[in-house]
Amino acid sequence: MKFCSACGGPVELKIPEGDDKPRYVCQSCSTIHYSNPRMVAGVIPLWQGKILICKRAIEPALGTWTLPAGYLENGESVRACAIRETREEAGAELTEIIPYAMINLPFIDQVYFMYRAMLQDTNFQPGFESSELKLVSPEDIPWQQLSFASIREVLKHYCDDLKTNQFPFREFSIKPEHRY
Repeated sequence: MKFCSACGGPVELKIPEGDDKPRYVCQSCSTIHYSNPRMVAGVIPLWQGKILICKRAIEPALGTWTLPAGYLENGESVRACAIRETREEAGAELTEIIPYAMINLPFIDQVYFMYRAMLQDTNFQPGFESSELKLVSPEDIPWQQLSFASIREVLKHYCDDLKTNQFPFREFSIKPEHRY
């Protein structure tokens, strides 16, 4: 950041009084600009024991498989984001949307919030960000071709939970060395 979004003045990186982290502070109007983690919301979409996965048509991780998920927009709830991303990436409608996991990725300033949900029907089609969609049984998940550690880990937890048919809400962190 070079200029203040409030007044256009130059900013400098410093620790403001009473704070403990470096922030961009405007040298003209003294506005403190906070940089906070980005929120990602997504879904494990289910249909008759299978999971809907999307092949990425965009970078990062072009050509790998993922779950519908994306960045939260201003003015949008986390749940609404997960529903929107599922529509955008898979053209799918959801029912029975249940919170499932929160995944911390502090090394890239992201937090994922994932839901479990049922697909309303099988009328889905790839959106702009997906080149292909498919329903897979848990035993057929293409583990080596999954796009992100967060997706791999949430699917591992889901597959483990299937064994007991208990789906507790989970919170876990991804370490930098496990990001791919």
